[in-house]
Amino acid sequence: MSIYRQLKVCFLALAWLSGSSALARELVDSGGRPINVPEQITKVFAAGPPASILLYVLAPEKMTGWPNPLRPAEAPYVAEPFRDLPALGRLTGRGGTANLEVVLRVKPDLILDFGSVRDTYISLANAVQSQTGIPYALIDGRFAATPASLRLLGKILAVEERAETLASYVEKTFNEIDSVIASILESDRPRVYLARGPDGLETGVKGSINTEIIERAGGRNVADAPGQRGIVRASIEQVIVANPDTIITWDPIFYENVYKDPLWSGIEAVERRRVYLSPVAPFGWIDRPPSINRVIGLKWLAGLFYPDKLGGDLNAMTREFYKLFYHVDLSDAELETLIEWSKGQAPSNAGAR
Repeated sequence: MSIYRQLKVCFLALAWLSGSSALARELVDSGGRPINVPEQITKVFAAGPPASILLYVLAPEKMTGWPNPLRPAEAPYVAEPFRDLPALGRLTGRGGTANLEVVLRVKPDLILDFGSVRDTYISLANAVQSQTGIPYALIDGRFAATPASLRLLGKILAVEERAETLASYVEKTFNEIDSVIASILESDRPRVYLARGPDGLETGVKGSINTEIIERAGGRNVADAPGQRGIVRASIEQVIVANPDTIITWDPIFYENVYKDPLWSGIEAVERRRVYLSPVAPFGWIDRPPSINRVIGLKWLAGLFYPDKLGGDLNAMTREFYKLFYHVDLSDAELETLIEWSKGQAPSNAGAR
């Protein structure tokens, strides 16, 4: 940052502090960091997409904007008052576009990040908090920590009752699925491949944040690459050798073509018509981003993997989740569009097996 930019940020920070409310409460975030927050928090800046979804789910009236603008296909699945909030950029992750000047102009009471609480993110939180004078809450984004994270943020934002309702829903979901999966042998669990991108050859390795709900739903991720983390490129030969019996994708181009592509034709999942297209509106059910939106994906995957034990009325389940978490009542048309192919029905132009 240039000297001019540093001075400008310092000036804006002093201006924000001079008009801010008294800091009345001391709390500890998921990184073990003491933070002082106002008694009443009315404006929160989300540091990235996972944080924006968590904030929207828990207290949408406190949002100052989205990291990125909603796409036209996503907007109907977000409550109308929050569809046109400004795009403010992001402070964390790849392609960060926000800067501290933007944050200070918004004048939030709190900056919120939801994700990793590794040292890198703790250092970033400390640096931003120091430069802006705005409290910065770092909340654990691990999927297993979701109930505790909801309760912690609920306490910070003083919306404990809402947080408890959502945390209890997630805990009940976890417990129901875990109790069933515990009785199923590892060898009897489906072998699953996550196909990302139009060619289906980008995937998430076993244990990555991008695929953890596949494993939590009782699937075995066939993309097991010791020493590698996160998203990787695979070859079609590797997929053929792994021979998954189930393929999950959110890319409609891949889904349209997989049944017609001879390279994929001998893979068990394709032969058995077990390729499923994940809904992505307003947020992905599997990933994109890895936030609380994955809870509905977990319920969907568990029903796909074990329909006799964890299956149910997908339409009713989706309506309930979208109303409780996303503040929207889905119309029949919106619901049909959302889960058009999620039951694994191959498109009519897919060709013969």
